[in-house]
This record gives sequence, C-alpha cells and structure tokens, in this order.
Amino acid sequence: MPKTVDDNFVFKKFALWLDKAKKQYDKLNMQNYNAFCLSSCVNNLPSSRMVLLKSFSHDGFTFYTNSQSQKGAEITENPNVAMLFHWNVLQRQIRVSGVCSEVSSNIADEYFASRPYLSKVGAWASQQSREMNGILELSKNVIYYSAKYPIDVPRPPYWNGYNIAASKIEFWVEKPARLHIRKVYEKISLNQWTEKILFP
Repeated sequence: MPKTVDDNFVFKKFALWLDKAKKQYDKLNMQNYNAFCLSSCVNNLPSSRMVLLKSFSHDGFTFYTNSQSQKGAEITENPNVAMLFHWNVLQRQIRVSGVCSEVSSNIADEYFASRPYLSKVGAWASQQSREMNGILELSKNVIYYSAKYPIDVPRPPYWNGYNIAASKIEFWVEKPARLHIRKVYEKISLNQWTEKILFP
C-alpha cells in the first residue's frame, strides 16, 4: 500500500532540491538554476519551451509570460501542462504535472513592478511568438516604448503570471548503470499525497 504524506513534506522536499541547485549553480557561476521546460498540448501536438520559476507554494508554481504568445494561447485552450527541471550538475530532475491558471492582477502587478526597466519595456516591445517585419522592428519598438514610458512602465494588459497547481510530482536521482531512484507523489486530497517508488 502506498505511503501517504502531506503538502509540507512534498514542497519542503522540492524547496531543498531547488536550494541545492541554486547553491551549486552559484558555486559554478552558472545562471538560471530555476529554469524549467514547460510543455503544453493542443490538438495532440505537444509544445515545449524553457521558462523561469519565479515563486512557489503549496498552491503551485508561478511563472510569467505574454498571454498572447504561443504558450499563452495553448494554456488558454488546454490548461493541463507539464514541467521539467533538469539539473545535470546535480544528476537530478523533477517532473511536475498540473493545471495552469492566471494569477490575480495584483500579484502580476507586484511582480512586474519588481522587474528591471528594460525588461518592462521589452514586455511592451515584443509581440511574442508573432512574425517580425525585419530584424529592426523589435529595436524600433524598444525605442518607441522607452520614449513613451521614460520612468514608470505599466504592466501590459496581456502580460500575466500563471500558477501551476500540481497533481503529480516526481523526484529523480541519477545512479550508475541507469539504476536511477524515482519517487513519485500524486495528490489525492486537499493536503494529502501518495508516495510510490518506481522502477527506473
């Protein structure tokens, strides 16, 4: 019979792994320890891209993007997504399955306000995932929006945060001869998860 654990156990384990990744990346002067592959699927056509985890809690994992981008449109059509963190330097990975939804406007506003100035301008300048009319169009847009918003840059209405409420989380540790360790947690109630050990 599978072991049962609570939210605190699962997310504390995730926090410990993420913190270990950060320390190792800092030690090696590497960036983006919080990068993960986000996969969406529409019409049985999967699509993946790398994004950055900005925060997490028992309620889920949060990232930010242009809602009019390919991933934004795909999430709107099918909110079931998958996440994959892979830290080769640690020989570890974490897989997450869950349902994606937009965060509140207040949360998105607060995070957007914390971004560097040029990142805020870039959110206006880039029509993410859409075709450009030449390589200079993006630069022209940056100049335009820098002039329009020389100091305070408001959050674009199409730029939002997304929260992935996890239903399944797998922790994977690489071992010799491909005899890896796999522990998977599946949510069965508001605060309860089952723990299973899988063959590699």
